[in-house]
Amino acid sequence: MTRHDKKPKLLIAMRSELPEGFFSTHEWARLNAVTDIIDGFPYTDFDTGKGREALADADILLAAWGTPSLTKERLARAPHLKMLAYAASSVRVVAPAEFWDNSDILVTTAASVMATPVAEFTYAAIIMCGKDVFRLRDEHRAERGTGGFGSRRGMNLPWLGSYSRKVGIVGASRIGRQVIDMLTRGSFEIAVYDPFLSEDEAVALGATKMELHALLAWSDIVSLHAPILPQTHHMIGAREFALMADHAVFINTARGWLVDHAALLSEAQSGRLRVLIDTPEPEPLPVDSPFYDLPNVVLTPHIAGALGNELRALSDVAITEIERFVAGLPPLYPVRKQDMERMA
Repeated sequence: MTRHDKKPKLLIAMRSELPEGFFSTHEWARLNAVTDIIDGFPYTDFDTGKGREALADADILLAAWGTPSLTKERLARAPHLKMLAYAASSVRVVAPAEFWDNSDILVTTAASVMATPVAEFTYAAIIMCGKDVFRLRDEHRAERGTGGFGSRRGMNLPWLGSYSRKVGIVGASRIGRQVIDMLTRGSFEIAVYDPFLSEDEAVALGATKMELHALLAWSDIVSLHAPILPQTHHMIGAREFALMADHAVFINTARGWLVDHAALLSEAQSGRLRVLIDTPEPEPLPVDSPFYDLPNVVLTPHIAGALGNELRALSDVAITEIERFVAGLPPLYPVRKQDMERMA
């Protein structure tokens, strides 16, 4: 039999702890039904003797966090590779700019599925930070029932609560759009900044399109969902923070790349803003970072994205893409070179 008469060879490359979370008996059965899995998985290095051999034999690469970058030199050693199924969000690390030069490899992503837990986390953060839950929890724990309780504590604090709050979404990405959709079911007013979005498209989403500075000045709560691009580096800095109202909430579940953290720290130390950071810069923050100790700052360790059983949703869509590819069906979530200009 020729190579094409057999099931395609599948190379699984990702951090060593991920297969246990990604694949149960059901997922392994699906993969084994349509592919021959190359032994020795998961691979984290394509430049060792074993890694080079596996890459040279692969027809399909199932990748996630920890997969080596497919540089031109490595692609030259992968003569049979026809598909990259990425079981996570941003495929940039695995498929860098040089990957797209003269490459006819099909690329798919689980970014649409990854968007859901991030959007859910962000929506919850908007509600919880709007009521200052984490600060009030800490105060209540310290007072052990001796302080103000219930509505009496927040009765004269008009910046608390969610009723008719103005929420500004920076970036109409997959995640940003899901957050907007969740917010439309409440009493929120919603604005969105995205240079690629038209006013009519914003209205269709349930939001009003605004320029960035106008949105920042208007919002009670600002949530970042912009991609990592050269032009988005530190797009929120001292000038932008100064536009935000006293007691406004700033949430970043996107990337620290977007924010000038020196400027954010200055505002946070003043106590003027309430802040939730899931993705700081650098990541993690140094052990002596003042962010850890500020009562108006909530730090979470990059947990907005898929965790625990949510990883199965990522592997499900990646395996579905592989099954479709083997069956000769079109992909559900392809990535093209031109998409990289706007994707995270």
